[in-house]
Amino acid sequence: MEEKQLYLSEVCPGVWLMDEAHKATGYLVVGSERACVIDTMNGYTDLGKAVRSITDKPVTVINTHGHPDHIFGNIYFDEAYLHPADLPLARSFAEEPEFIRFCEERGRRGMPPFRETREGDVFDLGDRHLEVFELPGHTPGGILLLLREDRILFTGDSVNHHLWMQLDGCLTLREYLRELDRIMFLRERADTILHGHAQGKDDISLLASMRRGVEEICEGRTEADLPYDWFGGVARQHPFRCDSDAPGETGAHVICYQADRIG
Repeated sequence: MEEKQLYLSEVCPGVWLMDEAHKATGYLVVGSERACVIDTMNGYTDLGKAVRSITDKPVTVINTHGHPDHIFGNIYFDEAYLHPADLPLARSFAEEPEFIRFCEERGRRGMPPFRETREGDVFDLGDRHLEVFELPGHTPGGILLLLREDRILFTGDSVNHHLWMQLDGCLTLREYLRELDRIMFLRERADTILHGHAQGKDDISLLASMRRGVEEICEGRTEADLPYDWFGGVARQHPFRCDSDAPGETGAHVICYQADRIG
């Protein structure tokens, strides 16, 4: 059975970006005593084997949220941490017949057990520490992970250039705006964002840029918004300006939403 390509790149010493077939991104953080995998992607590749090619230290797995493209690779590990609010979501995907067949084809027993993690938890890797912050919105149990010593914020899908807020289970945009305001202090603790579909680092200013876009929708400044076709139907997409863009650059930064879920 042919595996899809897993691209590994060291974004800074001891922090690896793992790009699985350009579909999803996970990360490996190696400390002096332990290592941590942040999101395991779709499971197309034997992630456990890939991690062992880099480090032989004990490994902790943390999922930023419960969507398949962040948890299906858990099958290559013994357990994973997830916020309890996303446990029903993750378990629903793990019970789908397609996933069960997926595991059988790879000789795996299925989704390993989840352990709960909440805001305030700190994962000690020795000389590095990952602190958990809750950011419900994209899913009820979304979390951020702050790598304190390196001032890196791992955001999963909760903060990125193409935010999906049109899914069932997403908070309303007004609720999400309140949650964003609660964690804006992290701009003082991090310089860099690494999100769940990244090809490299983003400046921490992405957090404020995306927040401004959410606020614009809540205030009704949506005259430039266009339809957004996705597998669940047609939603709306709101472009937002990213403060870290180079002069003259016009990157694609959008928030996808349902018009009746603004709040």
